[in-house]
Amino acid sequence: MAISENGHTTIIPNSEGMKTTPSVVAFNKDGERLVGELAKRQLSMNPHNTIMSIKRLMGTDQKVTLNNNHYTPQEISAMILQKLKMDAQHYLNEEVTQAIITVPAYFNDDQRQATKDAGRIAGLDVIRIINEPTSAALTYGLENHFGQKVMVFDLGGGTFDVSIIEIGAGVIEVLSTSGDNHLGGDDFDEALATFIFEDFLLKEHVDLRKDLVAKRRVLEAAEKAKIDLSTMSSTTISLPFIYQDRLGVKNLEMTIDRAVFETLTQELVERCVLPMQHALNDARLTPSDLDKCIMVGGASRIPSVIRRVAQVIGKEPSHSLNPDECVAKGAAIQAAKLSRQIVLSSTGTSTDLLLLDVTPLTLSIETVGGVATPLITRNTTIPTTYSQIFTTSTNFQRQVEINVLQGERPLAKDNKSLGKFKLKHIKPALRGVPQIEVTFDIDANGIVNVSAKDLSTGHAQSITIESSSHMSKEEIEKAMEEAKKYEKDDASKKERILFKNESDAFLAEKHDHLKKEINEYKKALKKVQIDKCSESDFKKLREHLDKLKHAANI
Repeated sequence: MAISENGHTTIIPNSEGMKTTPSVVAFNKDGERLVGELAKRQLSMNPHNTIMSIKRLMGTDQKVTLNNNHYTPQEISAMILQKLKMDAQHYLNEEVTQAIITVPAYFNDDQRQATKDAGRIAGLDVIRIINEPTSAALTYGLENHFGQKVMVFDLGGGTFDVSIIEIGAGVIEVLSTSGDNHLGGDDFDEALATFIFEDFLLKEHVDLRKDLVAKRRVLEAAEKAKIDLSTMSSTTISLPFIYQDRLGVKNLEMTIDRAVFETLTQELVERCVLPMQHALNDARLTPSDLDKCIMVGGASRIPSVIRRVAQVIGKEPSHSLNPDECVAKGAAIQAAKLSRQIVLSSTGTSTDLLLLDVTPLTLSIETVGGVATPLITRNTTIPTTYSQIFTTSTNFQRQVEINVLQGERPLAKDNKSLGKFKLKHIKPALRGVPQIEVTFDIDANGIVNVSAKDLSTGHAQSITIESSSHMSKEEIEKAMEEAKKYEKDDASKKERILFKNESDAFLAEKHDHLKKEINEYKKALKKVQIDKCSESDFKKLREHLDKLKHAANI
């Protein structure tokens, strides 16, 4: 937590006197709710009634069970926010009603809306959702407001983001963002814990994963070992009385060196590379164009991660910011800006920073033939509004259905539908005559509003995509990867769909002087199906139609 007061940004300690609060919620045997460090301390002995890493479930319908009750991710998140709110009120000695909440840059619409809902449950008016790497860049930009291009590498406990940001003349502009919502320090813990489980199983013939208490103890030990190995070459894991059977008590003792840990987590480190490359490509930059790479998030301290980032960008990444505090401080800077407060740098200089963020995924609507027609492409600066004129596909059409899509594929069926609505009472006319204006409006929180208007009658309809996307991390990654893998195939499919639309439109027109030629063309279309024919046959159809259109215009 952080607050901006009298021009200065300060981290607010929690009630335990700590600057960071673990995202852990638990209920003890008396039914008392524990949040933060108190919940984490009793995790290994009370695993059934403890939940952590709830951020990964945000935006899903999955529920968790604690103390025989079922809770949504929003409710668990709200418990954490409520503790933070109460601790802040105690520290400030005044009521807190509004907040800016940071989220992973690659959070989709559902996850962002779920975060706002959690804030509301906790009694907070969430006045802005801000991306975590963008927030970190605000902190950096406050002290470094000369022109430069910066990569913000944010590897936290449960999520990974990378953003390319340009800082200059009081403006912080996000050029691109990418990430992985299921990659973080927790995965490094899990990889090491799996090694410990397998080693114990081999030596003692006992699978500790089947004992929930033992499993939690090993995971805790793995996390501690990971932290130790960031500054030490080796560490010792000692878990006495880890298991007991009819043969007696078993202890777990082993030494882990950094080389073993890095071998176990090599695949996780490599998963950081592709989002970095995507972000650079979308920003139209090369690594040599970067002035600096800022490391954010606790897991960014892992030595193998630092080395791999240095290899990708060709320079040593910077740890000039406190990776645990800079995101919260950036949110406080934005809060001060929204409340029209003056923000001072460490030298006492007054700084007015303008923040320009982006939307992470392309937004489209479905058009004739199942084509996804983009209106707002990914990494477009928000807030933004864009309108485009469309028309009807059949004669005397009285209504159209607007299908709003999210994703990078050119065909509607391969993207995620965020919602549908119908524009009715269109003035009857021949196909192609009505003018229907479709407008996308994305606010600073990434919430989407889509409207459609018949320009001849003025009739309009709209939909707000608030809980819009149920895309999981896997679906988002799959959408990005498939877009590249099937780029050529998709382009061919789209070309044929557009050609079919063009052909149908031409045949619907009157060309009395070309009746014979048009009949021959119709026979060719029946003989060779556009969507299934070979490239050579499709090329012949294309040439045939071009000749007809040329003859019709003579």
